[in-house]
Amino acid sequence: MFTKIPKEQKDEMIGRIQSFYYEQTGDEIGDLGAENWFDFFMKEIGPFLYNKGVMDSKDVLMDKMLLLEDDLYALKRPVNPK
Repeated sequence: MFTKIPKEQKDEMIGRIQSFYYEQTGDEIGDLGAENWFDFFMKEIGPFLYNKGVMDSKDVLMDKMLLLEDDLYALKRPVNPK
């Protein structure tokens, strides 16, 4: 379940890893090293973030469904018995 990241976005993230690494350590990290870090994070941390996103989406959807259910009940009209 590896998400395909467009090359432009992956290159931007690798650049951010390189910037962060330099800011933290004062050393530079090459493209290959930064890409290895990127791949590690995608493999090891990506599934946690993905699952969190799925659960957050489910919670939002459930809230919307409850509001929709309330709106539908509000449309009901009383039935007058004869």
